[in-house]
This record gives sequence, structure tokens and C-alpha cells, in this order.
Amino acid sequence: MTSESIFTKIINGELPAEKVFENDRLIAIKDIHPVAPVHILIISKKEIRDLQSITNDDLPLIGEIAEVAKTLAQRFGIASGYRLLTNNGSTAGQTIHHLHFHLIGGRTLGPMA
Repeated sequence: MTSESIFTKIINGELPAEKVFENDRLIAIKDIHPVAPVHILIISKKEIRDLQSITNDDLPLIGEIAEVAKTLAQRFGIASGYRLLTNNGSTAGQTIHHLHFHLIGGRTLGPMA
């Protein structure tokens, strides 16, 4: 990455965020512009631009993200129905080019575009 993303600044403690999970590889924060009652961002601490940029060495991180999503879904009472998604590239709606997944739930979600 050529410059630090807002997520890197949050990870480094340079910007505030409401953390709901953190370990050596991931951080999860509440989205500041939620689209549902529960909207959590699960962010790789490793600077990876997007899903297309992961390497074979990064694949275990994707499994860990799924496990963290399951745990947070249970904690926030949405385990019976939620979305876990990522946008890959600007044309898909990615605005912060640092790998992250949205955990969204807490209401009935409409169809995807």
C-alpha cells in the first residue's frame, strides 16, 4: 500500500474507534455509518488492499475472519441471520482499500444488488 488507510491509523491507535474484538491479526470495530442495527467491520491488521490481493499465506486469515464473525454474531444476537461481505475494488463499492469484511444484521435484510 502506498499510504496508510484510515484502518491502519485505527489499528495503530492514531484514530479512535469502538472496538468489539482484537487479536494479533484482526480488529473488529463498529461502523460509524451503520446500515443496520448491527454493523461491524472485521479488519485485517496486515495491510492487504482487497480480497483479490490475498496470497496463499493469507488464506488462514479468511478462515479466522469467518470464526470471528460467528463469535460476534452470537455476541450481538444476530447468529440466526446476518451478512458477511466484502467489496473488492472501487467498482464494487470499496471505498477503503484495506481488506475488511462487513458483519451486518439486526433487521430483515433486503435482496442484494
